[in-house]
Amino acid sequence: MNTRTSHAQVVNELGRAIIAGEYPVGATLPGDAELAARFKVSRTVLREAMKTLAAKGLVVPRARIGTRVTPNTQWNLFDSDILTWYFAVGINEDFLLHLSEVRLAFEPHAAALAARHATEADISQMMRLAVAMGDAEHTAESLAVADLKFHLSVLEASRNPFLRTVGSLIEAALVGAFKLSSPADRGKTGDVAATHIRIVEEIDRRDEDGARRAMENVIKVGRERVVQALRDGK
Repeated sequence: MNTRTSHAQVVNELGRAIIAGEYPVGATLPGDAELAARFKVSRTVLREAMKTLAAKGLVVPRARIGTRVTPNTQWNLFDSDILTWYFAVGINEDFLLHLSEVRLAFEPHAAALAARHATEADISQMMRLAVAMGDAEHTAESLAVADLKFHLSVLEASRNPFLRTVGSLIEAALVGAFKLSSPADRGKTGDVAATHIRIVEEIDRRDEDGARRAMENVIKVGRERVVQALRDGK
């Protein structure tokens, strides 16, 4: 195993363990010697891995004390690894609510801006992506990817680079949520497509309020599906 792969393995395993609560907030991680032996890596690789985890806000080194897990308020939730680990270990309703609140804060506004700024090419692209979501052959994974492409295309059409960047930052969370919100009945992909097509139709009409409301509806309906999926133990 090369140094880069070793580094990634240590970061991934320890990061997931912290997110899962195996090392709770305030806990001190095992010492360098123990971790180096466990992962079969050099202390140099281990130190670099700890620097990576510290940069993500998960841990903080303390002289003569060791490396401690930080309060989760310090974790960088815009970090794609952290978001991926959250979904890997299992999200709860609180996490989902917080994610949907963030989305409701910027995606409806992005849709309204798209109604103002989108070009005909933008609208054609968004409509193509929305229609593609209706493919009955979609798996949960492929529908999640199609969903992501659509939402990023709306952010792109807003012509606001900050909104597009925020979308990119939470891509991992969006994909995870979209997988959970995929309808259990494959025949319902048409319903998903229809609600997204509605967004594009409002944008095409240059109806900013309509586009805003259509996006809000999509986010709220998706949130309800994920909540139900979590309660059903999907």
